[in-house]
Amino acid sequence: MQLKKWLIAVPLAMTMLTGCSLLERLVYRIDINQGNYVEQEAVNQLKFGMSKEQVRYVLGSPMLIENGYPDTWYYIYHHTEGHHFSEQKDLIVDFNDQGLLMEVSGDFPASKNFFESIN
Repeated sequence: MQLKKWLIAVPLAMTMLTGCSLLERLVYRIDINQGNYVEQEAVNQLKFGMSKEQVRYVLGSPMLIENGYPDTWYYIYHHTEGHHFSEQKDLIVDFNDQGLLMEVSGDFPASKNFFESIN
């Protein structure tokens, strides 16, 4: 009698455990967005020689400004869509000692008009 219970319980438990992993794949997971969402249109508005205040107005506050390097701003955006792989986009903005924009690098290229004068 005891053996019959085990013969029923073990396969039933195995089936339920397998069902958990299948159920996990079917369950909806929310999208997770973290950091600064930056669009190429905003990066296209940046011009060589802009002040930090002007860059902050266009892009918003940076995600990271390192203590030892206050003239380098990091805009980092991390997106995880449900069960898919994570995606990260970075934008690095460098200023000179006077606080004027010198360089834009990362996943968003500077516009062709980057070196034109500021209106």
